Amino acid sequence: MGNPHILAIPYPAQGHVIPLMELSHNLVSHGFKITFVNTDFNHKRVKDAFGNKVDGEGSIRLVSIPDGMEPDEDRKQLVKLTDGISKVMPLELKKLVKKINGSEDNKVSCVIADVNMGWALDIAAEFEIPGVAFWPASAMLLALLFSTDKLLDDQVIDKHGTPINGENMIQLYPNTPAMHPNNFLWVCLGDFTAQKTIFEFAMRNNKAVENVEWLICNTTFDLEPGALSLIPEILPIGPLSATNQLGPLTGSFWPEDATCLKWLDQQPPGSVIYVAFGSFTVFDPIQFQELALGLELSNRPFLWVVRPDTTEGTQSEELYPIGFKARVAGRGKMAGWAPQRAVLAHPSIACFISHCGWNSTVEGLSNGIPFLCWPYFADQFINETYICDIWKIGLSFNRDERGIITREEIKGKVEQLVDDERFKAKALQLKGLVMNSVSENGSSNRIFNNFIEWMKS
Repeated sequence: MGNPHILAIPYPAQGHVIPLMELSHNLVSHGFKITFVNTDFNHKRVKDAFGNKVDGEGSIRLVSIPDGMEPDEDRKQLVKLTDGISKVMPLELKKLVKKINGSEDNKVSCVIADVNMGWALDIAAEFEIPGVAFWPASAMLLALLFSTDKLLDDQVIDKHGTPINGENMIQLYPNTPAMHPNNFLWVCLGDFTAQKTIFEFAMRNNKAVENVEWLICNTTFDLEPGALSLIPEILPIGPLSATNQLGPLTGSFWPEDATCLKWLDQQPPGSVIYVAFGSFTVFDPIQFQELALGLELSNRPFLWVVRPDTTEGTQSEELYPIGFKARVAGRGKMAGWAPQRAVLAHPSIACFISHCGWNSTVEGLSNGIPFLCWPYFADQFINETYICDIWKIGLSFNRDERGIITREEIKGKVEQLVDDERFKAKALQLKGLVMNSVSENGSSNRIFNNFIEWMKS
């Protein structure tokens, strides 16, 4: 293919954009040119967050197409977003490919699309452009999506994806997380309409990736041997966050508070609780206050990422317990968004209270950090099971009769995790395996190099 020109298209959510951007930086380091296709809405967020760090003529060129929604509509409305993606984006992507190939010498030579954007691989095939499917999350989640026919045959779910007997845990393969059917990706997203829409969307994506030559995944054999044995077509090239190729443009939707790192520099080694729940998690006011009071009760330094939209219907700033900020001023820092990879690599971090999104999971374990797991939806329950039951590098929280994780529960679990050196030792052992996989002779690195050779051939 000569000097390949890659068109990369992520699913339009923060947890999907960042790992594809990490992969793009890796490809640039091998001499590739990238056209990175965000939605108009997310494109504006990235440009607003990074300002002059966005170089329109650099090796990663940011472009955008519409997602079919109005600018002021909430992208967390997954039914509307899925509908817009399916109806509007395919035609817009075709226009973009025609424009690039009609006006540039360096035509698109490969399309790398998130599995959740499977229709983009169909469009690549229409243009006779090689297509690569990229999966940014765990291989276990993709194995679950690929196993829907078996789940239907075994009467675990009906034709709409609804669990037939939601009480029984299932395990697809030995040494993989046991799953509660009510926590399946498509089931825990909301009402029946949302479930049916996402389930059908996933089935269409499964079909779109059937004929690709490469299905690459942001994981490693050391983390997920069971899932990768179950679906051998999934080729692990990660964790991408462990390759340290990310430049100043991370693809984050929020400006990163650089003062976090200066604050961490002032804390003792292994002392700080890092608290972050990704881009989607929303708390009700009672839970938000219990978390704040639990961090206060812990009597430890903490760095807490509080997005402006962290709480339901009210700006988070208005919901802190009375006097909380003054009482924790000497040892607590709240930030709207943090440079998470740098934070987790900082020697002051003791543990990570996390929603267990896959990016946060692999970033934490790549730095040998133990976890306290607070999953919210989607694949986060699978990742919690990996962390607590299979890798044994963390603990889960228990909820009271109201469904609330109380301040006492938070304080108690922090003490249990930090005081038991076995969690840190296990986390450091797993870090060694992960870093080895992306090193020169590691399994992920070998697959990635084969992938590079294929794209250059």
